[in-house]
Amino acid sequence: MTKFLLSVHVLAAIIAIGPVTVAASMFPAFTRRVAAASADGHPLAVLRTLHRICRVYAAVGIVVPVFGFATAISLGVLGDTWLIISIGLTAAAAGVLALMVLPDQGKILAGLTATSPPAAPARPVITQLAMYTGTFNMLWATVTVLMIIRPGSTTGA
Repeated sequence: MTKFLLSVHVLAAIIAIGPVTVAASMFPAFTRRVAAASADGHPLAVLRTLHRICRVYAAVGIVVPVFGFATAISLGVLGDTWLIISIGLTAAAAGVLALMVLPDQGKILAGLTATSPPAAPARPVITQLAMYTGTFNMLWATVTVLMIIRPGSTTGA
């Protein structure tokens, strides 16, 4: 059962968190291109798609910690320091995504769709979103490294 739980946990992380990381990273850069875009609406459609990917896969990503907890219980490592730190970092990453990245993306999209032709968002707003996205990505990268290294592990990894 542990192998099944771990497999679902890892697959969910790859399938759910990967797209959020990529789409969130692309959003600020693509937002900068909107200012130079033609009136064909294509860049705005791309931004909407990136935002939707972030929202949908963030919701699907809830499976990752659920199966992570189940795996940790099955392995008997729920009290290990590396796992507690990983849980905290995962919660922080989820908070950054839910409270900073997604709302800022939504604000940018709302501002762009409120005017015709779309008015480019202010550079500080895009820079702030890029910073939040980078923070989200670094938190997830740190969790990934902790999951692989597992300090104190007896497996030799």
